[in-house]
Amino acid sequence: MSTRPGNAPGPSGPGRARPGLERVYLAVGANLGDRLRALDLAVRRLRELGESFACSPVYETAPVGYLDQPDFLNMVVRLDTHCGPRQLLCRVQDIEREAGRTRGIRFGPRTLDVDILLYGKRYVCYRDLQIPHPRMWERGFVTVPLADLAPGLPAPGGRTVRELAMHHAAGGGIRYVGRFW
Repeated sequence: MSTRPGNAPGPSGPGRARPGLERVYLAVGANLGDRLRALDLAVRRLRELGESFACSPVYETAPVGYLDQPDFLNMVVRLDTHCGPRQLLCRVQDIEREAGRTRGIRFGPRTLDVDILLYGKRYVCYRDLQIPHPRMWERGFVTVPLADLAPGLPAPGGRTVRELAMHHAAGGGIRYVGRFW
């Protein structure tokens, strides 16, 4: 099993977006249908929302929460965007619908899932949107690919994303699939 938290090429930290843009990180996952095709759709559509676009490698992981479903392909995307947090949420939900996403079982199977993990240094708390994503630090399927893009990013407990990813990767269940974009 190969996991590569933090070892892929990319910036050594969160970096900064140009003035007028916000640096955002989004988790992208799929476990129904042609999973890689769904990720490709997300990458193509998300690229349209900004600039300075980067993708982590893709990892395969077991489901979390509702376990009676196929494994996921997961990745993280970094994007500098003009979209505000709520506008970005609407745009990613449009991309999910384009991929055939329907909302059913919480944490259940889906053709595409796009979550806003971080939006610059902002904290956002609405009923339907919380940034930073409230469970991102607990999930290896998020921290491992995030570490490929921003290994030095601070994480809770005084650790970095890389350290947190290494902790999650040590538990197993995260398989490196490859770099596609």
